Amino acid sequence: MMYRRYRMSPLWQEMDRLQREMNRFFETYSPVRYRPAPSFPAMNIWSNEEGVLITSEVPGVKSEDIDIQVVGDTLTLSGERKPDEVQGDARYHRQERGYGKFARSIQLPFSVDVNRVDARFKNGVLLIKLPRAEEDKPKKIAVKAAA
Repeated sequence: MMYRRYRMSPLWQEMDRLQREMNRFFETYSPVRYRPAPSFPAMNIWSNEEGVLITSEVPGVKSEDIDIQVVGDTLTLSGERKPDEVQGDARYHRQERGYGKFARSIQLPFSVDVNRVDARFKNGVLLIKLPRAEEDKPKKIAVKAAA
């Protein structure tokens, strides 16, 4: 297969270089308030034929401030991280950890048995086991020989 290389005019090359420089400038020096926030809480999701396993990092959140709901094939994890209490006349020198209410919804790869969902919380990590619904598991169908 032959590829034909497109050659830009010197003017367009300079415009392209200027665009890249401006993008780099804004990425480097833009205030934090203009940068998109990463999704919170961070999640890892695994699945197999038996179910789904989700781990989620929720440091600084109490287990009673976490709500897990499964509706159909959607899991919603919500809660609230409270702000740190500042002692006396102390003021923030730097504040990078966010606080407030959060919610994330994840579409699951299949229906789960909501009556057997198990959630455990340890050291700031939430572990959710979602077993696959029996009626959603693949069934092996025996093939009979024709007579």
